[in-house]
Amino acid sequence: MNVLVILGAILFILMILIGGKKGARSFIALFLNFGVLFLTILFMTDPTVDPIVLTLIASIVISCITLFYINEVNRKTITAFISTMITIVILLLFILIMTENAMIQGFGEEEAEELSIFSLYIGVDFVKIGAAVIIMSTIGAITDVAIAIASPMREILNHNPLISRKELFKFGLSIGKDILGTNTNTLFFAFFGGYLGLLIWFKDLSYPIGTIVNSKVFSAEMITIFCAGIGIALIIPITSWITAYFFVKARDNNVE
Repeated sequence: MNVLVILGAILFILMILIGGKKGARSFIALFLNFGVLFLTILFMTDPTVDPIVLTLIASIVISCITLFYINEVNRKTITAFISTMITIVILLLFILIMTENAMIQGFGEEEAEELSIFSLYIGVDFVKIGAAVIIMSTIGAITDVAIAIASPMREILNHNPLISRKELFKFGLSIGKDILGTNTNTLFFAFFGGYLGLLIWFKDLSYPIGTIVNSKVFSAEMITIFCAGIGIALIIPITSWITAYFFVKARDNNVE
C-alpha cells in the first residue's frame, strides 16, 4: 500500500510540474475513469442489463472525462468527441460480428483451473461481454488519437487562416500517418509486456507455435490488438474530415 501511495504521489507531482492545471486534471481523470469502469463492471453482472448498451454509455462518459474535463469544452474537443463516437459505433458493430464468429468469448483452457471452483452460469452473454472488453481496451487509444489530430489542425488553421478544407484534411491525415505506427506498436508491446508470464509458461510447457496461436487466451488478446489498430486507423480519416469540415465552416461563417 505504501508503495502505491508513493508511486501515486510521484506521478501526481510530475504531472503538475509538467502539465500544470491540465496535469492535475489528468491525474484526477484517471480515478474518474476507473470509477466509470468499476461501475460498468458492477452493472454488467445484472442479467437484465445489455452489456453493449452499457459499454456505449461508459464509452461516452469516459470520452467526456478524457476530452472535456481535461481539455475543456471547445471546438477541437467537440470534433474529437464526435469522431470518437462515430468510430466506436462502427467498431462495435464489427467487433460483435467478429467475436461471435471467432468464438473467443469465455475463458481458455489455461484459465480453467483457477475458475474451476466457480460457476460460469451467471446469466450474462459472454459474446457481448467479449465485445465490451475489446471496446474498453480501445477507447483510450481512440480518444488519444482523436485529440492528437484535432489539436494541431486547430493550430495550423490559426497560423494559416486561408487554408482550404482539402488542405486541412490532408494535414490531418499526415499527422495521423505518424501516429498510426507508434500507437499500433504501443498496443502490441503492451500485450507482450502484460502477458510475458503466459508466453514463458507456453514455452516451459513446450507448446508448439500452432497451439499457441490457436489458444483462446492468445487469440483473444491478438484480436483485441488488431481491433484497436483498426479503431486507430478508422479514427484518423474520420477525425481529419470532421475537424476540417467544422473548422472551415466556422471560419467561413465568421468571415461572413
